[in-house]
Amino acid sequence: MRRVTITDVARAAGVSVSTISKVVNKRDGIAPETQQRVQQVIDDLGYVGSVGARSLRARRTGVVGVLVSQFEPYSAEILKGVGLAAQGADIEIMAWAGASHGPYAPTGWEHGLLGRLAGSLIDGAIMVTPSSQSRSGTFPVVAVDPHKIDPTLPSVSVDDECGARSAVTHLVELGHRRIGYLGGREDLESAHARERGFRAAMQEAGLPVDEHLVQRGDYTATGAEVPAIHLLDQLDPPTAVVAANDVSALEVIQAAEERGMQVPRDLSVVGFDNIPEATQHGHGLTTVAQPLQEIGSKALQMLLLLLDGRTLDEMHVQMPTRLVVRGSTAPPRASSQ
Repeated sequence: MRRVTITDVARAAGVSVSTISKVVNKRDGIAPETQQRVQQVIDDLGYVGSVGARSLRARRTGVVGVLVSQFEPYSAEILKGVGLAAQGADIEIMAWAGASHGPYAPTGWEHGLLGRLAGSLIDGAIMVTPSSQSRSGTFPVVAVDPHKIDPTLPSVSVDDECGARSAVTHLVELGHRRIGYLGGREDLESAHARERGFRAAMQEAGLPVDEHLVQRGDYTATGAEVPAIHLLDQLDPPTAVVAANDVSALEVIQAAEERGMQVPRDLSVVGFDNIPEATQHGHGLTTVAQPLQEIGSKALQMLLLLLDGRTLDEMHVQMPTRLVVRGSTAPPRASSQ
């Protein structure tokens, strides 16, 4: 990603470069409404003045940025992996979150943030779940679990579809036939891939997908609360639920317990991610494990190669998942089948 220039700001605001300069340097002679519009464009694009640019031209900062939508269990594990890979690399790691309000940052959150950081504070960036395609340029960027795969943007993700298949297969082998699904954010490719895996595995097992038992959240506990209730309050509820992430799976377990159900006696639950919290409930959550720390480490390794001016062997690295069986799954009760 290239650094945003004063010409970019002028073009986006529909004014002259000299007008932008006056606003940046707080000079008189600019109408208040024009000043407000220009300032909004500056904030949106993340424009930084020439002082920061001169700093980058003079020397590298020795700092790598990690940009996350919000600080939550998934991104925390990614950050741990980045930190492990940074040991002995003679660099410093700084992390920024794009979401100051709400459960996650709005689409495009990374661009304004990168514009402010690139060329002044950091030498390169790792973006965790970036929400839109990155602008091309010389600033090195590696994406982790991007919303959509951009062939021009180096990235690391996992085989989400295969992971979801393994969750369904596990439940089918236990004897479950009525299996529900609680999906993730509809703007994320990982959420679509996991639902595809769920549906494909159900079809391979010869089981129909009851659309009443397919609900979608947003990967947050708050966003999973209502979908979990919808799943469990059906007249013919599922005997098992696959959730698109561990946070949602734990919300399903909580909703089940509030209804007097016991997990796994009355309901089996499988999550996705294997965050530390997956081991802290009862006998533990059965889940599809992503190698989260390894993903963070791989992303930093790729970024360091780019910073050294080297070419990557692979632009997109897809890492495997594995099923971790714990105490939240068991054969269904005979009376429920």
